[in-house]
Amino acid sequence: MMFIGNSPSVSELRDVRYLFTDIDDTLTTDGQLLPQTYQSLWDLSRAGIAIVPVTGGSAGWCEHIVRAWPVAAVIGESGAFSVSRRNGEVLFDFWENEALQVERQCRHLQAVRQLIDTKYRSFRIAHDQAFRLADVAIDIGGRRGEEIDGLAAKLRTIGATVAISSIHINTWVGDYDKRAMSERLVSQMFKIDPQATPLVTAFVGDSRNDASMFGFIRNSFGVRNIEPVLAQLPHKPRWISGQPAGLGFVEVAKTLLDAKA
Repeated sequence: MMFIGNSPSVSELRDVRYLFTDIDDTLTTDGQLLPQTYQSLWDLSRAGIAIVPVTGGSAGWCEHIVRAWPVAAVIGESGAFSVSRRNGEVLFDFWENEALQVERQCRHLQAVRQLIDTKYRSFRIAHDQAFRLADVAIDIGGRRGEEIDGLAAKLRTIGATVAISSIHINTWVGDYDKRAMSERLVSQMFKIDPQATPLVTAFVGDSRNDASMFGFIRNSFGVRNIEPVLAQLPHKPRWISGQPAGLGFVEVAKTLLDAKA
């Protein structure tokens, strides 16, 4: 496999049993899930590696994914909840309390709409907002970096948490993020000993909102399209794939499978 800079060794990856991964522009390529990327998910699952997508994507997307993809669970809306199937039933586990998080979202959505309508008219609420339960997503396609950072800064002044991905500003009221919910799954769902976590987990991401995961999981990969934002990341991936997006994920999957073999 072709990696930029250093390449991971077999000894570092042979014990990986849990792969956390971003979705947009990490699994997807130009907004689509390529057949070879989807096949790599099945190959990983069949090899005994549990896959957990960690996304800013909506609850609606997450329910579909946990039903249709070979995944152990999905973390959605930047850590607001995890979704899993148990005995054939799809279950949502919220960070705090579903009713509280939904109520906060309703108030926050009103505040965000007011900001967009009065001061940030070039932005718009994401199309999938109707399928969200806890956060607000704002499309950023075609916006300049300073415009995005300006709106993000304003959202923080009104008490919101903000995460910026390759496609959205995700914003919510609450003290969680991708890392916090991932840590909960590691300890509560998977029952992994904290000392074993660095050995048995890996992560793949592509954007600024993945920085906390790069800091949490030692075996961390960036797909090549992360390069333009590397300087902005407080925590960086250890390795970067030679290919971008979903093709880069295929490289990472092959590396993990080869190490396991």
